[in-house]
Amino acid sequence: MNGPHDLGGLMGFGAIPFEPNEPVFHWEWEKRALGVSLCIAGLGVWNIDENRHSYERIAPATYLRASYYEIWIRGLDKLLVEHGLVVHDEIFLSKPIGDVQAAADDILRESDVAEMLLHGPAEQPSLTPPAYRIGDLVRTRNINPTGHTRLPRYARSRRGIIDQVQGSYVFPDDNAHGRGANPQWVYTVVFSGRELWGEDADARLSVSIDACESYLERDIVTEAGDPHYATDRDSLP
Repeated sequence: MNGPHDLGGLMGFGAIPFEPNEPVFHWEWEKRALGVSLCIAGLGVWNIDENRHSYERIAPATYLRASYYEIWIRGLDKLLVEHGLVVHDEIFLSKPIGDVQAAADDILRESDVAEMLLHGPAEQPSLTPPAYRIGDLVRTRNINPTGHTRLPRYARSRRGIIDQVQGSYVFPDDNAHGRGANPQWVYTVVFSGRELWGEDADARLSVSIDACESYLERDIVTEAGDPHYATDRDSLP
């Protein structure tokens, strides 16, 4: 969806602050926010794509004011209520209301934390062979879905080149909404800076993203039809 989370390539938000020797946590509550989030995720009630979508649904003004772990907690609040694990008032009262639910059978143990943090997206076989090969010219689709998507706004309707075929993975746009894994091939697509941001961009700049197959279309525009395209293509790896 188009929301406050999708800031890539946008101007007007100022420089990204750099903090030398930045600590892992700035406040004690951030440790608890991380710990609580991991423990609840370990129950398997929702998946990582649904979790990401909970952040996207935070009101824009609230999202842009929030710190990193504030966003985590606000998203977690949404999911806890939506999945019936708590009622809304329990979050603010910090105590159970009515009968306490039975303890979960599955808990996250300290010995499992490192593996959980390293766990990436779920690789699953696709029913079809990959539609693209390394070196193919593609264009990203111009989509503006109301639900979750991993295709950033700045890279929509842009021409690029397939750099790698990463494998077949769970399709996040469906997985976030309970529509099943529906695995798709994922490709690393490289774009020139000028393709993304125009002629004023640094000609040496290139950007790569990992894109699901349904985000892509085969590019049929020829170099003769676009005088800038040949230069941009030659600048890519």
